[in-house]
Amino acid sequence: MGDAAAIIFLSGHYLIMMMLGVLGAHRLYLTYLQWRSPAQRPTQWRFDDLPRVTVQLPVFNERLVIARLIDAAVALDYPRDQIEIQILDDSTDETTAIAAARADYHRARGIRIEHIIRPDRRGFKAGALAYGLERANGEFLLILDADFVPAPDFLRALIDPLADPGVAMVQARWAYLNRESNLITRAQAVLLDAHFAIEQSRRAARNLFFNFNGTAGIWRKQAISDAGGWRADTLTEDLDLSYRAQLAGWRFVYRGEVICRSELPADMNAFKTQQHRWTKGSIEVMLRLIPAIWRAKLPLRVKVEATVHLTSNLSYLFILLECLVLFGPGVAFREAYHLDALLWIDAPLFALASLSHLSFFLFGQRVLGIGMRARLREIAFLIPMLIGLALNNGRAVVEALLGVRSDFVRTPKHGGIGKAVVVRANAAYRAARSHLGEWTEIGLGVAFAIGGIWLIQQQYWLSAPFAILFAFSFLSIGASTIQARLPRRLATA
Repeated sequence: MGDAAAIIFLSGHYLIMMMLGVLGAHRLYLTYLQWRSPAQRPTQWRFDDLPRVTVQLPVFNERLVIARLIDAAVALDYPRDQIEIQILDDSTDETTAIAAARADYHRARGIRIEHIIRPDRRGFKAGALAYGLERANGEFLLILDADFVPAPDFLRALIDPLADPGVAMVQARWAYLNRESNLITRAQAVLLDAHFAIEQSRRAARNLFFNFNGTAGIWRKQAISDAGGWRADTLTEDLDLSYRAQLAGWRFVYRGEVICRSELPADMNAFKTQQHRWTKGSIEVMLRLIPAIWRAKLPLRVKVEATVHLTSNLSYLFILLECLVLFGPGVAFREAYHLDALLWIDAPLFALASLSHLSFFLFGQRVLGIGMRARLREIAFLIPMLIGLALNNGRAVVEALLGVRSDFVRTPKHGGIGKAVVVRANAAYRAARSHLGEWTEIGLGVAFAIGGIWLIQQQYWLSAPFAILFAFSFLSIGASTIQARLPRRLATA
């Protein structure tokens, strides 16, 4: 019985590590392509006369940033007879009054701006965008989330690729208003930098499917209609529409040289709320669209890349299984059977699953001209942060696989800029989450810490570092989440 159990647990361990290794190898592959391949060719298309654009601002309870958003949209340098602004307001707080006042102010000065309030919040953001789409006069739609602040020349810089009638969407790169707030925002910035500088860039350059990021992008109205419109049956309506549009034959363009500044979640609780929504939504899209991708008449490389893209968040479930189910029994069997020789299998798999991500993040900083040495601390924090998120995001994966429906939970925004630290501005603007998650993370961290001490006492030197890594990962995430709930004054560094 013992031998059979050892085989089962160790086989499971290596199966998971190989899956994580495949995802790591894919990131290495994208990094290699970024190093060796040219960027997406600049478009040769230009508008002789700028087309009519509708700027859509979907908002829900954003009183701290709504005025900034509206003023930035109004300040866009674009012919006034060719632009209209829709404030798609689903708010239930004073955001509505602030938005109405700013709309009245700008309308009195000749700006075409409409403050739209739906009868209900059905469909959340997707529902608001669909509601606005029916009333939009523009041929193209620029979508800006509440925490984004475009520069005045943003729309002019981004619009031209849409002169090509086959292009459905043009996506800009994100930059960050509060990158330097704290370690959490700096780590997020590194994570997102790599996504834009490598993933979005390489997929676009090689004519692979890639996604609209939900904001800071312009859509062709006709493409949205052809793809079936905005749908609210996933938590990532942007990813869902992106794939449906590309399956319908439309092309996307990524403009990494055009940036739009945004606000990152400034505390762990808000970050986890955002990550849960993104992770769960991506798995919902995976379940819905992968069969259609493989039925479509697409090159094999497009199908494979799309599949890897949509399944990548399964990695959180793999990490969670490795931590909770296989690590303890696996260590026990490994040490009991003196399987030191398996280190030659473990070491390269672990390196592929972890060091590949480190190189991915480092190269993302290099591509953007950011000093890699200056970001080593953030990059060193990213691996334990991603491990620590396994409980939060793994739960999101399981919920999606089981078909558990969730409401769209907004990410709190506080208007932080530069080094401003704003995490508890108002109780109503905190991320709504159960307290069970962080205490479970603390419990797991303590359990792994105790296990690590025991492994050291037993001189199990090969297994102890993994227990210590898991302990630090879960303790840091759990403690950061609890800290974000504690009363704190607004401060500026």
